[in-house]
Amino acid sequence: MARRLVLAVGLALAVAATGAAPAPAQPAAPAVQADSPALRQARAFLQALTTGDEASFLKFVAENVRQPEEMTPDQWRDMRPNLAKLQFHAVASATPTAADLLVYDGLREGWAHLMIKVQAEAPYAITGFGIRLGGRPADVPAPPKLQPAALAAATKAKADAAAAKELFSGAVLVAKDGRPIFQQAYGLADRATRTPVTLQTQFRFGSMGKMFTAVSIMQLAEAGKLDLKAPIGRYLPGYPNPEIAAKVTVENLLTHSGGTGDIFGPQFDARRLTLKEPADYIALYGARGPQFPPGARQAYSNYGFILLGRIVETVSGQSYDDYIAQHIFKPAGMTATGNAPETVRLPRRAVCYMREKGLLKDAADTLPWRGTPAGGGYSTAGDMLRFATALTGLKLMNKASLDKLTTGVLTAPDGTPFRYDFTSRTSEGRLYWGHGGGAPGMNGDLRIFPDNGYVVVVLANLDPPAAQSLASFISDRLP
Repeated sequence: MARRLVLAVGLALAVAATGAAPAPAQPAAPAVQADSPALRQARAFLQALTTGDEASFLKFVAENVRQPEEMTPDQWRDMRPNLAKLQFHAVASATPTAADLLVYDGLREGWAHLMIKVQAEAPYAITGFGIRLGGRPADVPAPPKLQPAALAAATKAKADAAAAKELFSGAVLVAKDGRPIFQQAYGLADRATRTPVTLQTQFRFGSMGKMFTAVSIMQLAEAGKLDLKAPIGRYLPGYPNPEIAAKVTVENLLTHSGGTGDIFGPQFDARRLTLKEPADYIALYGARGPQFPPGARQAYSNYGFILLGRIVETVSGQSYDDYIAQHIFKPAGMTATGNAPETVRLPRRAVCYMREKGLLKDAADTLPWRGTPAGGGYSTAGDMLRFATALTGLKLMNKASLDKLTTGVLTAPDGTPFRYDFTSRTSEGRLYWGHGGGAPGMNGDLRIFPDNGYVVVVLANLDPPAAQSLASFISDRLP
């Protein structure tokens, strides 16, 4: 379905470098075989994807791909233009059943990994396919570091070019020490009425809302109202699955290491308009057991942040929306951010446009009923800067709590460190605070750089990685 396609392709291109999910632990010395069935299939897939015509690519897919949950021909067709400018650079790793190719994405002007898994026996059909952002290889020169005026000019040129190709529609804001050095709007907020995007346009932001949930949890911990090490059953009495209640801690949820799973899929699609509060999600998914022993590894969990939102409610005695409005939005001066239901008319809220069969269409029938603790709300570029300013100015929590949020680590039994889902690194290795997010017709990124006082905000009403690729471009050129 469209949601699966976007998450598998669009978000995967951005997730590793935007904080949208914790990066998995990487092996110290990846295996590289000069030739293997997986490597041959990966090269053949890349060639079919980037050369020839659409019919030949679909023929390759039909003959060689055997995924457990296969995409339809229409979905493969829609995916191809997004990845048609991938260029092979090097083999990152290769075994008989898995290959990882480092590629350059000419469309987004960034580095990525094309990952292929195959069956162990002939004909070695492809059973797994993925794309994630990668860092610049050592044999490629680094992007230039630009001072404010030059950075603003480069940002404008990049955004202008992306908007001209309909690869970007949204708002861009770059600030230094709280003052914007560049801010501009692009594209249409509503294509039916030809309403242009402005800097006051409210964009749905996907998983960026997880920032507000994490801040809420840290505020309550700072106030002594909850223990990050405590099992969630302490704060969710009567939770349907006793193993989750007893073994998954608040900190597991903050680090996506609880094994609590996702919310999207057939159940969500069938109940999308009836899931209105965190408790509704627990009623639907709460009986599930953990996907793996809590704390053993990481797997991105939207449901885990739904649980954190419900904990905010039970500990504070307020609804999730009331809590974040009072304790985050009000002190930060954020007047255009919220989780109001889709049934509430907000004149400045942009329409989400997803790409289907090569055309842009309204993504309304994929949206949740309202924003949740896992994301899906809306904001403006200006409000995101206000949030960043309030956070770094210690208006939302004290320094000890901020340090915990941005440096906190949960260590797995094997010694693997799991960071809180509030920090990441650019493809050039620079640390930032914030979060990215996206789904059909929405994409956003907030990056707060504590080392140089820059804040980058990009919001878009198009599929990922419309905003995140631009945020990466800007981040890699910061002085």
